[in-house]
Amino acid sequence: MAEAPDLPGPVDRQALDEVVAFTSGLIRIDTTNRGGGDCRERPAAEYVAERLADAGIEPTLLERTPGRTNVVARIPGTDPSADALLVHGHLDVVPAEPADWTVHPFSGEVRDGVVWGRGAVDMKNMDAMVLSVVRGWAREGFRPARDIVIAYTADEEDSAADGSGFLAEQHADLFEGCTEGISESGAFTFHAGDGLSLYPIAAGERGTGWLKLTAEGRAGHGSKVNRENAVSALAAAVARIGEHEWPIRLTPTVRAAITEIAALHGITADLEDPGFDVAQLLGKLGPAASLVENTVRNSSNPTMLDAGYKVNVIPGHATAYIDGRMVPGGDEEFHATLDRLTGPLVDWEFYHREAALTAPVDSPTYAKLRAAVERFDPGAHTVPYCMSGGTDAKQFSRLGITGYGFTPLKLPVGFDYQRLFHGVDERVPVDALHFGVRVLDHYLRTA
Repeated sequence: MAEAPDLPGPVDRQALDEVVAFTSGLIRIDTTNRGGGDCRERPAAEYVAERLADAGIEPTLLERTPGRTNVVARIPGTDPSADALLVHGHLDVVPAEPADWTVHPFSGEVRDGVVWGRGAVDMKNMDAMVLSVVRGWAREGFRPARDIVIAYTADEEDSAADGSGFLAEQHADLFEGCTEGISESGAFTFHAGDGLSLYPIAAGERGTGWLKLTAEGRAGHGSKVNRENAVSALAAAVARIGEHEWPIRLTPTVRAAITEIAALHGITADLEDPGFDVAQLLGKLGPAASLVENTVRNSSNPTMLDAGYKVNVIPGHATAYIDGRMVPGGDEEFHATLDRLTGPLVDWEFYHREAALTAPVDSPTYAKLRAAVERFDPGAHTVPYCMSGGTDAKQFSRLGITGYGFTPLKLPVGFDYQRLFHGVDERVPVDALHFGVRVLDHYLRTA
């Protein structure tokens, strides 16, 4: 196992050892979420609940559906008048095909200073960090100023109906006093070239709009002319949607991200100028462009098609599914555009919808998140960014909780963190976990 770097901070050796053991242990518990309710998080929930209880922290296990277990615990602060902070992570993971992997995805193997397996970055690493930090506090007898509410959730990789959605709707009392929250997936090292290291801290998410398209036509023999072919109508609509170029719409978080990243590249970005060419600027930002290019506009990607049952039968019904995402404030444009692109022969509807989020980047909380990272990597630069996808922060936002993406990891050059999300050979360096524990501990002590 790699040795922890000699950095300041009160984190003890046991916490550093435990974060590795807990990450590995959680990976070994297969919590694959295949969608449609096909998942069982309870073994992982019991794993974290047992270790919380061992530290004197009382966990509450909650289920909407048997086996789909969530864990919530509260650590009382010393200042009853202070707002509470939510720290949350999900226990489920996306599927993994063992034959595609170098190391079995549910082995949790520690090899050459790296922990391998599904969930190593999304997000059993953060689950383990939180667990090791609060257990270290218990050994020390430390209490934070504000209440810290910890939530380990089910079902984040699908609809969140059995996880954060259920908690927000049915157990809001457990989050009383929480005004802000942290979770995935920011504060990781992004190597932007020429020795420039960035730590993007998430202060927003695009909204989720998963769509179902339906075309109705006239069923008939495949050999005969049919001007009411549902497949043809649907295919044309799907093609229009897939080819559509959405216009750039900059939100405050993305505007701040582009401005700061451009400045670090020696470029002045006058984003208030209506004629400023944002697309051209992104081309000058090198690898760092990937931090913002997916969040400067709405998007709509066709993902599934379903029609027919035999090659010589024209079906009377055809469906397709679209993964739509909307920038904050982009809903009206999204609706109007989909109405136009689908046309008169195809109907569309949301079958899963979650709002876009934005959080202030000039807040005291954001300043403390930045300070915690820069304390342990003084040569790096923290920058704001907006996540292209979504997290449980969407559901918790219904309780008035402002969410930030903050899962600190110091990663070596060449480690493609973003590619490993839902990817093959997901893994995390031991040193990155040690860094994360130190940063997270420092932030939560000062939050």
